[in-house]
Amino acid sequence: MGLAVPALDVFAGISGAFSQTSDADKPAPGAPPEPAPVNGAKTKPFTQNLVADEARDRAAKPFRSSGADLPDLFSKLEFDQFQDIKRKPETLIWADENTGFAIEPLHRGSIFSSEMLLHVVDNGAETRLTYRREDYDFGKLKPPAETSSLGFSGFRVFRTDGKGNREEVAVFQGACFYKAIAEHQMPGITARALALRVGDPRGEEVPRLVSAWIEKPTRAKNALVIYALLDSPSLSGAFRFTLRPGDATIVDTECTLFTRVAIDHFGLGAMQATYLFGPMDRRRSEDIRPGVYEVSGLQMLSGRKEWIWRPISNRDTLQVSAFVDENPAGFGLLQRDREFFRFLDDEQFWHQRPSVWIEPIGEWGKGTVTLAEIPADSQLNQNIVAYFRPREPLAAGSETNFAYRQFWCWTPPERPKFAVTTTSRLGRAYGASANSRRRRVLVEFTGDIFGEDKPQDEIRPRVACYSGTITSVRTTLITERKTMRVQFEFDPGQSNQSELRLDLAVRDTPVTETWLYRWTP
Repeated sequence: MGLAVPALDVFAGISGAFSQTSDADKPAPGAPPEPAPVNGAKTKPFTQNLVADEARDRAAKPFRSSGADLPDLFSKLEFDQFQDIKRKPETLIWADENTGFAIEPLHRGSIFSSEMLLHVVDNGAETRLTYRREDYDFGKLKPPAETSSLGFSGFRVFRTDGKGNREEVAVFQGACFYKAIAEHQMPGITARALALRVGDPRGEEVPRLVSAWIEKPTRAKNALVIYALLDSPSLSGAFRFTLRPGDATIVDTECTLFTRVAIDHFGLGAMQATYLFGPMDRRRSEDIRPGVYEVSGLQMLSGRKEWIWRPISNRDTLQVSAFVDENPAGFGLLQRDREFFRFLDDEQFWHQRPSVWIEPIGEWGKGTVTLAEIPADSQLNQNIVAYFRPREPLAAGSETNFAYRQFWCWTPPERPKFAVTTTSRLGRAYGASANSRRRRVLVEFTGDIFGEDKPQDEIRPRVACYSGTITSVRTTLITERKTMRVQFEFDPGQSNQSELRLDLAVRDTPVTETWLYRWTP
């Protein structure tokens, strides 16, 4: 699917974009009056350098955890109880204005105990939103009448049509996490503004978005600009997210990272998703559903322009795969299984979850697209994490800029020009005993080349493994479906891990993307 997308206005870096205040930032004589206060709060000038300046100032000082304590009534809520707390629709920010967007400040409680300071920016002035008990419907919960200011845990973004109708497109809530969806999708993948030491023996560090400034939009632009301040013990950061909803919801991200200490393990374009079981690990025989997963694999377009597909799995032990690359052209966790029959789930609708595709802007240099597959026993766990890990560390006291474009979509805008993987299945080899380690693999590729009635012997499978042996390779061409099915048997021998690789070629020229998989017992 081709997408007409406005070009991202890339600056020399976000700290360059957030330039120092000049006379141009000051109100001119006869300028329009300042916007009316929101919720009765006072306004003060806002300039684009404000977030970067605050991040730089924070990084120059020891880290201090911030945020007001949350009363037990809210901090000890079960998640289902917390979901009963609703913002009254008439109190949404810009709910009665023709801006194209509305903002819902989200209550604190349950697992969302940390506070995020929220500000609205209008005509060069910022207003901090204040917590008011009367803005919320607490359902069966009975908070004290004199509830003090509890602040917000984040915010939800709606697209509006000016006629009272609204549709959720994004939510920023919890640490540095956020989600978005395209039209007619169910929420799924969670993105991270930044990942630090995922799966690292030293332990993961989770930064937090402590403040956000949301610019008042106009319907004509169909874009919402959000500035955000990130902080953690190792660094602080200034972010700018530009969100454009549509057939695909696009989030342009620009950031500057200010380090307190040297950092050798950080992740850009980080995202996480649920994979409980599917065709590569059908171990939950008592579940009536044939599959439970938000995404079916990791797709990569390397700096050398090689298309790679890596099916994912729910592992018995933590597995971290690192795909070495330089200046990657794109990567993302995709849901390629869009048929209801693959899941048979009338409540979760896994086939309607978004794919997320990342396109780096500028050169990210050498590094690895990293995939972490974490064991999970519940569909509530997002146990699959992917991100790009630069090889060069961040020096202590440094300022570093990154930018990328994020597509929350049904199908990524950038797709292979040849056949892609549409099915991956793993099972016991024919005739193998229950205790045998021999496995049979089935991979199906789909593309126009397989509808050309090309002689089957011209299309040759190329199968390899890092350790073990490959046998019984055969192909089946189905021209009416434009597919070719490849089956082979794999014997790992005494190895407990092996990397499998497969593609199809005509006279040594690939006609499919490269299929990769890590086998473990």
